[in-house]
Amino acid sequence: MTDLDIRVLDDAHFRAAHTLFRSTLHHGPSTDEAWESVGISYRSGQALGAFADDELVGTVQTFPSELAVPGGAVVPMSAVSRVGVRADWTRRGVLTALQRAQLRAMRDAGDVASSLRASESVIYGRFGYGVATRYREVRVKRVETRSRLPIAGRVRLVDAERALPLCQELFDRLSPGRAGTIARWPGHWDVNLRRVAKEENLRFAVASGPDGDDGYAVYKVTPGSWEHGHEKPTVLAVLDLWAASPRAWADLWTFLLGVDLVGEVVAEGRPLDEPLEWLLADRRGLRSVDLGDETWLRLLDVGAALAARTYRAGEPVVLGVRDRFLPENEGAYRISAGGASRTTDEPDFVVDVDVLAAAYLGDVTFGALAMTGRFESTSADAVARADALFAVDELPWCGTYF
Repeated sequence: MTDLDIRVLDDAHFRAAHTLFRSTLHHGPSTDEAWESVGISYRSGQALGAFADDELVGTVQTFPSELAVPGGAVVPMSAVSRVGVRADWTRRGVLTALQRAQLRAMRDAGDVASSLRASESVIYGRFGYGVATRYREVRVKRVETRSRLPIAGRVRLVDAERALPLCQELFDRLSPGRAGTIARWPGHWDVNLRRVAKEENLRFAVASGPDGDDGYAVYKVTPGSWEHGHEKPTVLAVLDLWAASPRAWADLWTFLLGVDLVGEVVAEGRPLDEPLEWLLADRRGLRSVDLGDETWLRLLDVGAALAARTYRAGEPVVLGVRDRFLPENEGAYRISAGGASRTTDEPDFVVDVDVLAAAYLGDVTFGALAMTGRFESTSADAVARADALFAVDELPWCGTYF
């Protein structure tokens, strides 16, 4: 195999890297017009390339972010995206080389964690990523049901030019908040909202109460049709919805469910515990049509990550960790209601770093992971103690796709 040269990319390679990434998703290169928006999301030092004989054969990028963890602390995090290996170079160690370099660079830069959204679910576990949050997609037959509540505050439509900075300010106020939520970088807004708003008819609804604006929803409406006796309903798709209070949340959903001439309201990427059914006059009007993995989390500095979050009351447990890419994470950690720290004590059980990442935010228990063969433990009591300590009051959720 040809030796690989892993390099930090600069302006001269950004567009080629993006074209390579798009090709792995079976898309053509970005147009010059699209590149005007996408190109500014590439920043110096954030993209890596794998070169074979001076030819770019793989790439990966990071965006600077922060992650909220149980207890309310926020830790520095990198959002990993635009991962691609050219089709004629797959399964030849390119992605492993890129991941090894990227993990080391992120940890050395001070990131406690990294996260990504996986296009294929069998790839990233071997690099230490575990599924730490999930989402659901819901569909509401609007013709069958409406909200039980009237709008208590005010919901107004705002044009895109004025809405985008307003939504960004509201989001920055609300996230990171719930465990699993992350900070959005400027390029996220440019690529995912500003550019899309120019190409599609996005609409922006802003909720306000006694203290001013406290929530927003971004949505688009796809008109229906009647062709050859087959009716396609008009669909309202909720793309982004954040609220600072239960009242703002209810007001936004009541508004969306009340838009006239809409047959169905669809929302992807919503929290598993969002009580939307209970807002409806007929809860059977809502169908949960998909449940998927959202955050793939990688703990880059296990000690810092464990020390950052809080724990419930319970008996201590000593947790052993294995990490073949970042060996400085390996060792034993004592977890108690008072916090976490390294220890020389013998671990009660040992997990790989991807298993720890999956349990870290509280979405899944160690007991469930042990039951499904993700690790072995000779002590059911130790696993139960770990579950009691890592338990959370609210399911983690991110709500940001990248």
